[in-house]
Amino acid sequence: MKKRWVLSSLIMFVLAVVVLDAFYIPQFKRFSGIGNIHDPFSIKTIKERFFSSKMCYVKDELEYFYYEDKGELWEPNNKFGLYIYAEDRDFFEIAQELVNSNGGEWGYVLIPYNMDDRDVDKWNRVFGQLINKQLIPIIQLWKLDKDSYKEQTEEVAEFLNRFVWPIKQRYISVYNEPNDADFWYGEVNPEEYAKILDYTINTFKRTNRDYFMLNGAFNISASKGYSTMDAFEYMKRMDEEIPGIFSKLDGWASHPYPQPNFSGSPQNEGRWSIKAYEKELEFLRNDLDIQKDLPVFITETGWAHAEGQNYNSSYFTVDEIADYFEEAYKEVWLKDERVRAVTPFTIRYNPPYDHFSWINEDKVPYRHYEKVQEMEKEKGDPPKINPASVSFGECE
Repeated sequence: MKKRWVLSSLIMFVLAVVVLDAFYIPQFKRFSGIGNIHDPFSIKTIKERFFSSKMCYVKDELEYFYYEDKGELWEPNNKFGLYIYAEDRDFFEIAQELVNSNGGEWGYVLIPYNMDDRDVDKWNRVFGQLINKQLIPIIQLWKLDKDSYKEQTEEVAEFLNRFVWPIKQRYISVYNEPNDADFWYGEVNPEEYAKILDYTINTFKRTNRDYFMLNGAFNISASKGYSTMDAFEYMKRMDEEIPGIFSKLDGWASHPYPQPNFSGSPQNEGRWSIKAYEKELEFLRNDLDIQKDLPVFITETGWAHAEGQNYNSSYFTVDEIADYFEEAYKEVWLKDERVRAVTPFTIRYNPPYDHFSWINEDKVPYRHYEKVQEMEKEKGDPPKINPASVSFGECE
């Protein structure tokens, strides 16, 4: 009788482990890079199903993670951000010390993602740093293989879905300034981009409903020319190719640079200003009949400064643009409820684009970094990832 009881207990325990391993554990792998986290199954149901008798089984505990559900436009929201790169580990700490300073938590970083990149160890490290440093990523896709974009898009959607993201929303910006041939493989082709954007949205959403899809921000200040197309003409032709394409977006990515010469006043208005997103939203609503209210993610912006490897006197000094950035945040972006994030370009870039850098080649911050760091910030409260556990095997 005792042997039969032991055998029955063992069978029940093995059955529980098999079922948990098949249906429960894969959903809640802790930073393994292979788990796809959704809302947890009912713990009560599991216990009732496997441990309803009064016999005592081997006790164990399963640790898992889940996301809070606070909606897509949760508040409070820390809008401060910075454009960084996954390859340099130090950039994450430098960004954290900027965007989460002076009361801030859960600021943003934009990170470009090469569509050929399948380095699991690297991206496990990236997402681990994002979680530990309370940074919300906006992943910007780049380096598309247009000849096999469907297969590549499907692979990337699955690859990025393997990782544990720091918050429920998984922000994806679909490429960069496609109305400029320099950023779209030597040509300007709005019909092609519309098809690729449509396929990318559908593929990512099918893979995980938490993907939050943004357009590739346009070069809004570019005029019609040999290698560029006016952004509004480009958007119009996209909508003609795929009617309603912009209504499929979850948010609007924008590059409102202070023109001309990346040196305009923060008080300027219109397409050549840091408020250029206003004109884009007006065009979507009034000309393309997109009535959806799209939150704005400023994925590039900023002033060029004179300091760099070679001094460029056509730009303002870092002291001058430090004041401009402070004014831009206080008088424009922080006051505008439509703006969710501002990630200026860039933490550090090689010459000749080092004039946009926020730190120098020795990773020492410029004055505008320090000025923005000193600004008061929100303690962001996004639908972040939380730990939990379920015990099984106890006596009932």
